[in-house]
Amino acid sequence: MTRASLEKQPHEVAEMFDDVAEKYDLTNDVLSLGQARLWRKEVAKAVDARPAQKILDLAAGTATSSQPFAQAGAYVVPCDFSLGMLSVGKQRHPHMPFTAGDATRLPFADDVFDAVSISFGLRNVQETDKALRELYRVTKPGGRVVICEFSQPTWTPFRTVYTEYLMRALPPVARAVSSNPDAYVYLAESIREWPDQPALASRLQSAGWSEVAWRNLTGGIVALHRGFKQA
Repeated sequence: MTRASLEKQPHEVAEMFDDVAEKYDLTNDVLSLGQARLWRKEVAKAVDARPAQKILDLAAGTATSSQPFAQAGAYVVPCDFSLGMLSVGKQRHPHMPFTAGDATRLPFADDVFDAVSISFGLRNVQETDKALRELYRVTKPGGRVVICEFSQPTWTPFRTVYTEYLMRALPPVARAVSSNPDAYVYLAESIREWPDQPALASRLQSAGWSEVAWRNLTGGIVALHRGFKQA
C-alpha cells in the first residue's frame, strides 16, 4: 500500500503515515516553505495552555505540535492512530504519554481535558462529524477546541495559483524529500476536497460547540477554528 484514497479507510491512512514518520516534520517544513512553524506558533497561542491544565493533542504525530503546550506547563497527551508516528515521537520525547487512539473512538473518559487540539489531522478522519463529537465529549465544560487545518484561500487569483502548486509542484518536491511521495499526492487531493471555513464552522456547531469562530493564516491556506463547550 503506497497511498490512501479519498475514501480515507483508517488503516490505509495509518499505514501511509507510518511510512513517512521518520522524515515527516522535515518534509512539512520544506513543502510549506517554512510556514508550518508559524502555524504551530499560532495554534499554541489559540490553545493558550496553562500550567496544570490537561491538553489533548489529537493527530499529534511525533508530538512536534505538542511541545509548546508542554513548555507552557500543561499536561499534554499526544494521541495518534499511526503507530509509526508514535514510535518516532516516543524516541524523540520519551517522557511524554503517547497514546494510540482513533479520533472517532477516543480512549478517554468524558469531561477530561481543558483543551483539545488537532492540527492537519481532521481532514484524514473518515467520519469528521463523529470526531468532532468525540472531541466535545472528552472536553470539560467550559473547555475549548482548536482546529488547525488546510482551508480555502480567500483571494481568487491566489487560490488558483495555490491549487496549481498543490497538484503540480507538491508531488515532485515530495519525491525529493519524502520516503513516500505518494502520500503527498493524497495530501494535495484531500486539501482540494476539504470544506471551506464557513462549512467547517457549521460542522463544529452541529457537534455541540458554541462561540465558534475562525481566523485565516497565510491568506486562507490554513484556518484556525476555535469553539467552546458550554459550562
